[in-house]
Amino acid sequence: MNSKRPVNLDLGKFHFPLPAITSILHRVSGIIIFVGVAFMLYGLDVSLSGEEGFEQVNELLSGFFAKLIVWGILSALLYHLVAGIKHLIMDMGIGETLEGGRLAAKLTIATSVILIVLAGVWVW
Repeated sequence: MNSKRPVNLDLGKFHFPLPAITSILHRVSGIIIFVGVAFMLYGLDVSLSGEEGFEQVNELLSGFFAKLIVWGILSALLYHLVAGIKHLIMDMGIGETLEGGRLAAKLTIATSVILIVLAGVWVW
């Protein structure tokens, strides 16, 4: 065996480039959307069950914690949408260079932050 291999890796020393971070966040946002859709569909089912169910969901969604969850799901959806569009553009051959990837990652973050803030204003 190679004795020069590290035994304990210090994960604090690893620094990912911005395009890698945006790619990881794209995957995480997809998981959040997948889980969040189940709760949103349950709320839709209850609200469509009748007037009483609609009032229950309406009362539940008027609370701060529920608005925070809805904003989180909406934020994940918006980020996933923007990052997905970036991937589609890169699939067409635009921005495939190292510098293009960095610029696309910066634009993805900036656009997502603007949309997420606007979504927060809309939810509250």
